[in-house]
Amino acid sequence: MSIDDVGLPIVNRESSIENPGSFIVEGPDIPRKRHPGARAVRAYLRTLRGRAVAGVDEAGRGALAGPVVAAAVILKPGARLRGLADSKVLTPAARERLYGRIQAQALAVGVGSADAAAVDAANILQATLMAMSRAVGALCQRADIVLVDGTIAPPLAIACRTIPHGDALVPAIAAASIVAKVTRDRLMAGLAGQFPAYGFDRHKGYGTADHQAALQRYGPSPIHRFSFAPVRAVVDARDRRAQLGLPGIAAPEAGAPLESNVQSPRSNVPVGEGVEAGRSAEDNPA
Repeated sequence: MSIDDVGLPIVNRESSIENPGSFIVEGPDIPRKRHPGARAVRAYLRTLRGRAVAGVDEAGRGALAGPVVAAAVILKPGARLRGLADSKVLTPAARERLYGRIQAQALAVGVGSADAAAVDAANILQATLMAMSRAVGALCQRADIVLVDGTIAPPLAIACRTIPHGDALVPAIAAASIVAKVTRDRLMAGLAGQFPAYGFDRHKGYGTADHQAALQRYGPSPIHRFSFAPVRAVVDARDRRAQLGLPGIAAPEAGAPLESNVQSPRSNVPVGEGVEAGRSAEDNPA
């Protein structure tokens, strides 16, 4: 299953971007947090009026399996999206509703991803930056400037600036966080059908107790990130059992592909930055 399978519409609406007035409006159930520098960020956004601003954010950086997905969004001038906020503080239902509204009111939406093999070949940081670059490249309208959530920007040929806590402070970044999250959740739900033993539709690849129990029982699937410590530990333990002539791990449940029980060539990838990412969905639900 790929990003093309999740039904992301092509958005391409022409505009002179003369008076962007989109902003975050507090919803009735949306907690609002105070962030250091919020006033400075608002002042900076006012200097960007009249320019096409793309917000960029990612989802899936901390997961043990599946791709990291990034989105880039240029909002329509004057867009008013009630309840728009960082995807992590929204319920799945709220994210789905806002996803549709973002598609309706955005000038452009781009999505990019890097799969588990790319994560293992480079590291999770480089794979994330790769996905962000692809998302910006997928925009059907060129942005004048790109604002990225966090502190590290992808390599772009466009002016780019990082905004810590940008998903809570910048409307376009908040919109991008929702698009990335919904897109990735849909991808993982589709992959759950291919690898039913792991429950990807429930935890979306994050290191929940259920997920790690399935890893222990069945071993990693081809979409697991072998450079991440919890996955690598399972592979190492299995290798030690094989060397000692002990019984191996259980066969996958009915319907799960047998190759999920076969060592992947990616298991030889050295442990890199992914070792810090064995966190649960509650710790890092993005």
